[in-house]
Amino acid sequence: MTSCDTEKETEVLKKAKARQHGDSLFDAHSVKTAFVLTASYLIVSAILIGFKTEQVILVALFNACYFAGRPTRRFILGFSVFIVYWIVFDYMKAFPNYKFNTVHIQDLYQAEKSLFSFSSQGKMITPNEFFAQNTSSFFDLLSGIFYLCWIPLPLAFAGVLFFKNRSLFFQFALTFFLVNIIGFIGYYLYPAAPPWYVAQHGFDFISSTPGNTAGLGRFDALVGAGVFKSIYAKSSNVFAAMPSLHASYILIVLFYGLKGKFGTWNILFALVMIGIWFAAVYSSHHYVLDVLAGVGCAIVGIALFQWWIKTKTGRAVLQKLVRMVTI
Repeated sequence: MTSCDTEKETEVLKKAKARQHGDSLFDAHSVKTAFVLTASYLIVSAILIGFKTEQVILVALFNACYFAGRPTRRFILGFSVFIVYWIVFDYMKAFPNYKFNTVHIQDLYQAEKSLFSFSSQGKMITPNEFFAQNTSSFFDLLSGIFYLCWIPLPLAFAGVLFFKNRSLFFQFALTFFLVNIIGFIGYYLYPAAPPWYVAQHGFDFISSTPGNTAGLGRFDALVGAGVFKSIYAKSSNVFAAMPSLHASYILIVLFYGLKGKFGTWNILFALVMIGIWFAAVYSSHHYVLDVLAGVGCAIVGIALFQWWIKTKTGRAVLQKLVRMVTI
């Protein structure tokens, strides 16, 4: 080997080492990919639902993580599953489910009443109606705390899995996404009004009805902040009560918590899960039937995904995703 060859080889090794230390973070392919994704998202969003500051925050966060370093790039690529979920959920505003199927109001109420009603003061009432007549500050506060775990707990759990077990992380993230898609399909096949809607508007269909905090407004009053008011002001669709995806999420967390051997943390997950199920009915955001449908969505989604990853294709895709956020 000549000295010239040795110098060339050394130069190649230096360039390779430089790329490993981050010089290639801004290579043409990476910049083009980020630009196309960012531009496409902002343009499609503007067309479908209009401009919102949250969109700018999302693309800023994505690009910051994508170009800050290798570890943050791997992290944001892994969490892109949740970003896609959020985008799909947000875009549903452009396609209200009540334009595709009849909204179920009275029939769902009557079904709930026929299955779960009981006598109170000589009148048959639903669990929602009973809780509306028998509120307490303790349960108002507790329900609000449980309901606020709806998204933060799954995301925190996903973060732990990402650093602890990336194969299990993708299993959880993709199951979460699948369950949401099943739930979204349910929204369009069976548009349904929540209990608070019946309490306020009866059985008449009013398409322009805005989101409502319902019983969770009492939590806002107790803490002196419009926590749930700000959340439900951005609600994608009032008529998406069936199934209750609130009831699905922590069940998915619990399943993967058990699979990942999270020990006593699973007791907390189970308590939060039951708490959210209770809060959904107590606050009049969901019927018991909605909650059961949400539990069913989670079970079906978990079963389908667990079957899929045992197939040759499923294993290959999972391995590829893990490599993408590891190398």
